[in-house]
Amino acid sequence: MGQQATPLRSARLERVIGPEPRAVNGVVLLLPGGEEVSDRRPSLLWRSAAVRGLGRVLARAGRPEGLAVHAVRYRYRGWNGGEAHLAADASWAADEIVRRYGDVPVCLVGVDMGGRAALRAGGHDAVNSVLAVAPWLPEEEVAVPPEPVKQLVGRRVLLVHGTNDERTDPELSFRLAARAKKANRDVCRFEVHSDGHGLHQHRAEVLCLCKDFVMGALFGKVFSRPVEDAFAAPPPLGLRMPLASGFGRSLRR
Repeated sequence: MGQQATPLRSARLERVIGPEPRAVNGVVLLLPGGEEVSDRRPSLLWRSAAVRGLGRVLARAGRPEGLAVHAVRYRYRGWNGGEAHLAADASWAADEIVRRYGDVPVCLVGVDMGGRAALRAGGHDAVNSVLAVAPWLPEEEVAVPPEPVKQLVGRRVLLVHGTNDERTDPELSFRLAARAKKANRDVCRFEVHSDGHGLHQHRAEVLCLCKDFVMGALFGKVFSRPVEDAFAAPPPLGLRMPLASGFGRSLRR
């Protein structure tokens, strides 16, 4: 018998988190973390608790506006160099959203390596905003082109990073944000002082910040004053905006 061909893998969207809105007016695509190099399939436990919790918070906040929140199941666990598999899967997912829901705005929300995927795929025509939480970014090398940022022009972009993150370097996300800000003024970045990669110490504030950004970017809600100030402030101020303790308790709407 001849050797059977290996079946092609395909990315897919998970079910809508929570009740599906009657009319979808905006979509969040959740992009979980991954590995730098791996051709293994994502396991059944591929989504971290952080991604699931963030998805539930966003779904509850946006349900009255017609928000649908989908997580993306990647083909591979790894970014895999020039293949950039996770970014390609994010772009495929945005295409799938257009096929399912039509012309609705999409916010890419990525955590860890998913943050890199969100930033890289942010140039998709359906995407109007990108949220990268503790994004994994490669070390900058002289002989290697830096991570691209021109695709983010015309999008609202927010990065959030703990200053004590030992898994993903917060300085690299600052440098990327600084380059992106030169091409697109609608870029800001918040620092969560003394927090690590999982942002557990200030989880409530981080979730409120993400919710505030997504509702403003997708549905035109008024951003809270700290977010407005971060967008308006010149670098480096708006790219090292401290996330205040208690953020979200009295958001202005």
